[in-house]
Amino acid sequence: MSELFLVPIVFLTSCLTAIMGMGGGVLLIAVMPGLVPASVILPLHAATQLASNSSRAVFGWRDIDFGIIPAFVVGAVVGAWLGSEVYQQLDMHWLPALIGVLILLFTWAPLPAVRGGGQLSLVLLGFYQTGLGMLAGATGPLGAAVLLRRNTARDWLVVNTAVYMTLNHAIRVAAFVVIGFSFASWWVLLSGMVAASIAGSWVGTRLRHLVPQINFLRLFRWMVTLLALRMIALPVMTL
Repeated sequence: MSELFLVPIVFLTSCLTAIMGMGGGVLLIAVMPGLVPASVILPLHAATQLASNSSRAVFGWRDIDFGIIPAFVVGAVVGAWLGSEVYQQLDMHWLPALIGVLILLFTWAPLPAVRGGGQLSLVLLGFYQTGLGMLAGATGPLGAAVLLRRNTARDWLVVNTAVYMTLNHAIRVAAFVVIGFSFASWWVLLSGMVAASIAGSWVGTRLRHLVPQINFLRLFRWMVTLLALRMIALPVMTL
């Protein structure tokens, strides 16, 4: 029954992302260890975030920039292939710790320099986001750094971040199916998480214009850091 606690958590994290454009996916994956087995964390996270991001893109369809899609998909397919090869070699017991370490790196390490907002940067973004996403689930704010080179309006950024993350998670879900994960075995929990993610996107989209465009990065970083440290500690505590 502890798994069902994920449903309201998904709603809140999806709502947060719809308002701010980032943060929900990292928070969600950081609380999943201990509530579901390690082997299902990344597949369930990918499927739930697919629903969250695709619904957010649909609710803001007027701001979609279709020009970012082809280049991103090219990089994402290659990244998913390489990431899935590494994922199959991982020890599931230590997977939460690995995710925690990667989240700390994505949260605190300096971002790579982003030159321009052209097609090559989108190919590299697709490769990075999807490849590392196969191992960490939520891969940090590099995508926002790339998109900011193209447009700084919050609605545009929120919606088009949702577009490329929809592609990211769709390709990752397909990769997990190819390597043998059965989503059908988790359909009850997954159905609740998907419904909560869509509801959160709907509510957050309507609240976005009521919330000032404030910088919540400092609070977010410390919150994620504490959750990541918990992820690192869990496998050690269960030896």
